[in-house]
Amino acid sequence: MKIVVVGGTGLIGSKLVTRLTEHGHEAVAAAPGTGVDTLTGEGLAEVLAGASVVIDVSNSPSFERAAVLEFFETSTGNLLAAEAAAGVGHHVALSVVGTERMPDNDYFAAKIAQERLIEKSPIPYSLVHATQFFEFARGIADEATADGKVHIAPVLFQPVAGDEVARAVGRTAVGAPLNGRLEVAGPTRYRMDEFFRRALAAWGDPREVVTDPEARYFGSVPGERTLVPGEGAVLGRITYRDWLDRNAG
Repeated sequence: MKIVVVGGTGLIGSKLVTRLTEHGHEAVAAAPGTGVDTLTGEGLAEVLAGASVVIDVSNSPSFERAAVLEFFETSTGNLLAAEAAAGVGHHVALSVVGTERMPDNDYFAAKIAQERLIEKSPIPYSLVHATQFFEFARGIADEATADGKVHIAPVLFQPVAGDEVARAVGRTAVGAPLNGRLEVAGPTRYRMDEFFRRALAAWGDPREVVTDPEARYFGSVPGERTLVPGEGAVLGRITYRDWLDRNAG
């Protein structure tokens, strides 16, 4: 079937397009670079013609509160309207584990707004909530660095490989709509400060990791279980060490 992947040229989107194509589907990458702009609506009607499923893995270029909220509300509203007009039967969106547990976070609040639009739409849907990707670990460490030290809260953390997120999203997309959510996480649960202590050592990074209960995670202080899934989550098999070994280059 024809599956349109919004954000299809990004980290997860490109993996999805490749995976779905290998499984015999017509997977189409929709992004500004391919002539599709969900913020303006440009190219949406054309790319959605004949599509059975839309997967939205797009992301805001800015995480500032007003900008990220505008991005997800506008792009999702335009996308859902175009899908309804095209007769799309399944809308799949990638979100984040813990959105509802940290609503004071600007990015999480915007994702909550996006999900509400999807839930109110008449289009059958599936929400895939993933924990943080291994690919973002260095960015998290850099964001948490102050005066040369990495300040990390001692909360639970269960990151996952991007490949395994793409696998879960793809399987969800070709199945029946959940009209609910699925959670995806890595195979190992850590304390966040310990994960980064090990990760920086593995990277050969000399920065000290400071255990800081007041440390912020992209602007907000996470709770003990904010960033980990509940019971029934789909767990990946790739450990962080295995992922590092595979991506050594």
